[in-house]
Amino acid sequence: MNELDGVRVVLADDHPPTRAGVKWTLERAGATVVAEVGDGTSAIEAVERERPDVCLIDIRMPGGGGIAATRGIVAKQPDTLVVILTVSRDDDDLVAAMRVGAAGYLLKDIEPKRMVAAIEAVMAGEVSMPRALVRPLLDEAEGRARGRRVTGRDQRSASLSPREWEVLDHLASGSTTAEVAGTTGMAPATVRVHVAAILRKLGVATRHEAIDLARRQAE
Repeated sequence: MNELDGVRVVLADDHPPTRAGVKWTLERAGATVVAEVGDGTSAIEAVERERPDVCLIDIRMPGGGGIAATRGIVAKQPDTLVVILTVSRDDDDLVAAMRVGAAGYLLKDIEPKRMVAAIEAVMAGEVSMPRALVRPLLDEAEGRARGRRVTGRDQRSASLSPREWEVLDHLASGSTTAEVAGTTGMAPATVRVHVAAILRKLGVATRHEAIDLARRQAE
């Protein structure tokens, strides 16, 4: 019996040769690739249509990218396990993926046998990711525990992580998303993920409202 017998997979990557290689690996292990797509929007649609067990998805894609697509898949089809398959070793990409509900984070240079084992682990309820990238998640958890707190629009206390405060401080100084990315070393998409988290936690609709709220409470 093959390791992934009966497992149904959607592949989302805008590079056809990559999809072909991953499909070959998965099908040798017994999985069935039920759909192949090249952008985030199509990934969400394919998962809704096919209801696969697993969606393997790249981060850098048209149609909103893998982080936004993961958020959409988790919200609309929570029974599908989303595993990021990417070249990105960016700590912020890893943290962003875990925040939106990814069940795993694999690098594209992973050996085929290890990819199959990682998907097996995810199917068994474990979280798969490179050992070298675990530290950022621990730092994020510690940051949340000691994060500065602010009262949101609904009067409930909200805790922003150190990274979120860093982004908010840069925005308050007048920096654009691109400028924050350039200063902090984050990808622009990651900055936008942090901004969205800040707005959600503070219960506001715009970054200007978030800045005003934080400034008033700092006075």
